[in-house]
Amino acid sequence: MPSKTVYKVIHQYSQGPIPEEDMQKLQEIAADYGKVKNYVYARFGGIASLSKLYPGYTVQNEMTASGLRDTLGLPSVYFYLAIFEALGDLKAQWTRTKVQIQKNVSQNEGFTEEEKHYLGFLLKVSNAFEQVLNQRPIELTKKLKAQYDLLSGQVDTGKLHRYLCRQVRKYHVKLRTEKISGFSISERAYRYGDEGIYISTKEKRKRIHVPLTDHNQYDCQLYIKLNSKDRTIEIHVPIQMAVRKHPDYNHKIGIAFGMYTMLTTDQGHRYGEELGTYQLGYADWIRAQAGSYQRNKENNPGRKKYYAKKRRLEEQFHSYINQELNRFLSVEKPQTIYMVRLPGTQTKGENKRINHSVGLWQRGYIRKRLAQKCEEQSVEIVEVLGKDISRECSCCGAMGRKTDGSFHCPSCSYEEEEKVNTARNAKKRGQGQGVLYGS
Repeated sequence: MPSKTVYKVIHQYSQGPIPEEDMQKLQEIAADYGKVKNYVYARFGGIASLSKLYPGYTVQNEMTASGLRDTLGLPSVYFYLAIFEALGDLKAQWTRTKVQIQKNVSQNEGFTEEEKHYLGFLLKVSNAFEQVLNQRPIELTKKLKAQYDLLSGQVDTGKLHRYLCRQVRKYHVKLRTEKISGFSISERAYRYGDEGIYISTKEKRKRIHVPLTDHNQYDCQLYIKLNSKDRTIEIHVPIQMAVRKHPDYNHKIGIAFGMYTMLTTDQGHRYGEELGTYQLGYADWIRAQAGSYQRNKENNPGRKKYYAKKRRLEEQFHSYINQELNRFLSVEKPQTIYMVRLPGTQTKGENKRINHSVGLWQRGYIRKRLAQKCEEQSVEIVEVLGKDISRECSCCGAMGRKTDGSFHCPSCSYEEEEKVNTARNAKKRGQGQGVLYGS
């Protein structure tokens, strides 16, 4: 049996500023790439084109016949990548719409179980969903038609079809890309050499050479991200790697996240205890630079040094986070991790410095990196509901008090560090019920 694999995105960077003329050529490709995507969004984003999205060859053929590629003068290696990227976006948007409608249906107490079942069938069967939205007769395969006839005979289909159409009008948003900062590129449009990468332009048989900071070479589809302000590029490379399995990773662990200590386990083990130092230092520097820029704005101060240092600080910050996550996995050896959903950005209180720091908290990055590392190591993550999780006593379940980072339960007199109590609650809730996030 082949090993399970996952994709990991690594990055390459250009070495120094790209000549302005070459940067303009790359920006022109990105602009046209965006025009193609917006054309696909506008032409095929409505309900009339639902049947064309799968598998997508109809869209490809119609786009070829549209003449847009000739009008833009865009090479086919970019034109068709933009089409299929836009198609992927449209499919994802319709999936989000269906998920939202299904949620509304399940929570609607006015529907009977038969009505919910019928609407669930329409949302699941793409042909039926598309035919209802376009007010056409339901035509399905013999097996699905028999199931549809059984379900539809128990409900008022007209009422439910109108409900479904209203829900789509309410929640389905047509896509549009206002600003394109890069483009995808296939193997035919680039080659590595001379300590850099040669990228095809809109001119026939013309490529520009971009020196890179490393000598690694890849043969897969890449994404070229343009940083126009400093005339550099960042290359995103998807790498397929085998998932590793560890026989000794057999522990069930609850964790709680924090802004000052990155995570605490249900056993009281702490990882990323310097996160708060990095966080406040980074936030203070951002705030000071913003004030300095506003005071000297009339003198038109450059921002090149600011962005360079900001990038260095973020790289140091992220390096520390990854180092501590790696240490957490290697020391704890988890089979399953139970965690509460990370909080939103809303903050309360008078301390503006703390509020500003929370606003810059790298919680999204931490969550993304933990999920990626767990997937690579075959570690399961289970997310649990977070309502009152820090106020609930992990010993008896009663509501307790939090004071200066400590938790006290007036019912059973249990006392513990607040984050440890939260981590234990996460483990308890996860072993009872949870939402699978990764595997």
